[in-house]
Amino acid sequence: MGTLRRFFRSTFCFLLVSSSFPLAAHSDGPAWVEVKSPHFSVVTDAGEKRGREVAMRFEQMRAVFALLMAKANVNLAVPLQIVAFRNTKEMREVAPLWHGKPTELAGLFQGGHDRSFIMLDMSVSDPWKTVFHEYAHQLLSSNMNTQLAPWFEEGFAEYFSSIEVDGKQARVGKVPEYYYYVLRQNAPMKMPDLFKVRQYSQTYNETGDHRTIFYAQSGMLVHYLYDKQLLPKATAYFNLTIARKVPVEDAIQQAFGMSPQQFDKALDNYIHSGQFSYYVLPTPPEIANLTYSTAPVTLAESKAIVADIHLHSPDYHEKAAAEFEEVLQMEPTNARACRSLGYINMQKGRNQEAAAYFRRSTQSDPKDPGAHYYTAMLMSQDRGFSDPDKLAEMTRELETTIALDPAFADAYMMLGNAQIYAGEVDQGLATVEKALQLNPRNEIYRFNLAQMYLSNRQTQKALGLLHELEGTSNAMLASQVKSSIKQAEAFDRGPGGTKDDDDDSGEVSVGFNSSTEKSKDDRPIVTRERRTGSNPAATSPGAVPSRSASEPEAPPAKPTPIAFVRGVLKAVDCTQPPAAVLTVVSASKTWKMRMPDTEHTVLLGATKFSCAWTARKVSVNYRSSGQNEGTVVSLELE
Repeated sequence: MGTLRRFFRSTFCFLLVSSSFPLAAHSDGPAWVEVKSPHFSVVTDAGEKRGREVAMRFEQMRAVFALLMAKANVNLAVPLQIVAFRNTKEMREVAPLWHGKPTELAGLFQGGHDRSFIMLDMSVSDPWKTVFHEYAHQLLSSNMNTQLAPWFEEGFAEYFSSIEVDGKQARVGKVPEYYYYVLRQNAPMKMPDLFKVRQYSQTYNETGDHRTIFYAQSGMLVHYLYDKQLLPKATAYFNLTIARKVPVEDAIQQAFGMSPQQFDKALDNYIHSGQFSYYVLPTPPEIANLTYSTAPVTLAESKAIVADIHLHSPDYHEKAAAEFEEVLQMEPTNARACRSLGYINMQKGRNQEAAAYFRRSTQSDPKDPGAHYYTAMLMSQDRGFSDPDKLAEMTRELETTIALDPAFADAYMMLGNAQIYAGEVDQGLATVEKALQLNPRNEIYRFNLAQMYLSNRQTQKALGLLHELEGTSNAMLASQVKSSIKQAEAFDRGPGGTKDDDDDSGEVSVGFNSSTEKSKDDRPIVTRERRTGSNPAATSPGAVPSRSASEPEAPPAKPTPIAFVRGVLKAVDCTQPPAAVLTVVSASKTWKMRMPDTEHTVLLGATKFSCAWTARKVSVNYRSSGQNEGTVVSLELE
């Protein structure tokens, strides 16, 4: 959890100082346009002026965040598409479902390994808070290696969503009026109840008073931590609950030095005091001089954008293929539709069809990094790592991807594996390290890099990463991490182990490195607000099987890289427990994948391994052990 510690430490420094396409434009409906700024693309049917507004606001947020957090990463690890819908009805068509009904929201972030989306409802009175809230989530993900409880994640996003920018100054951390109103008019949640809310909790998902109170209280609590300079105590709290699994009530007492009841009272007193701090700094001067370009979006492309959103949504995934087919009937060269249909075919193991679609996509738009990335991924499934010619071609495709999008983390991860296969071990490790730097929350990146370090006898670096993973919520990954730690410690004690200079304790800490504007006596400029409470207006808101520690064995001189294949799981042979042999069909090839221990292999998409699985789409990270044979590192059911 070293990245998390550095992130939080620097934060503390800052403190101190209808139809199948109901949304797409119709020939007689509003025109869609794309507004591009230096760092963002906004597609909207709310008009060019609103599109430019959204792009400018994102540029402001990015610049202010970079100014506040000197060492923060402001580049997102996955390409981002912003879609600004003109009304709530359109927004509802892409909103996630909760008990079969669309969640009511004004903004939404939807992630993916190849592309992410931020969607906005431009009909609400003040969409900018939602804009900043969603983008703050992405900045948080780009700078922290562990996902924290929703109260902190949402509270952090709420804190930075309050940024106000004009031509002269930016104001950060102003408490919204509705926090004060909601928490004065409703009983706040008890602190343990607030801290126990998780992403799957009803409070977090269901529209209503409980959700409103949760967001307001989370935002106010993070303001309280900032104002009272308590993030070091939050550091201790996260260490206790994440790394040491201490119960919430006990962790509150130990970390904050007060009982949950005393914490409730302290926050209540803070709310009723009406005195909250915010920070003032000059507006980044370059924002006014940025270049924005505008271009019309065709009817086919507007439909493709909506289909792309559906493709990346678990709730709408199944309808995406038919939507893309309709796009190609209108516009056979549509690059987005070709790329996406290639991806869909690749998922289904139809590699020849996928390759044809990817070729059509790159011919139509040679500058689309996604098409080059998928072409490389497809090669990796078809002897890309074992065939020198294909390995070289795959490497070129990945280098092209990175040249077009230097922050595309997955492309670095795959390129690093290719470089290791080509014998360029040091360069490959550096490339994988870059992938993790860009996407610090990706646990599979972290685990695979630890295995690569082990294979190269860099045991202290491996242990640093593995200790950061001890707090993972993935039970199978946690088990594999535990085994790998024993293996690494055995290597370190044995004749093959070496001590390197990287010694990260793995504890959680709280902070940012800051370049906040300071006064002459080197203190941050702070303004105090006084709330009177007089009816304020409320606004809507790749593992090696482990060995016994008593039988240490030095790792091989040359690493066995982790490869990847997508296909259909046809059969599972469990006749020799705890091992299993998986038969996976990808295109015209049949793979035999051995899983040494079904109880201790990283499993995603299911809570427990089943010998009865058949006809399931899977993604497998593996280490090659022969022609069309491998040892499973992780298995994901799609």
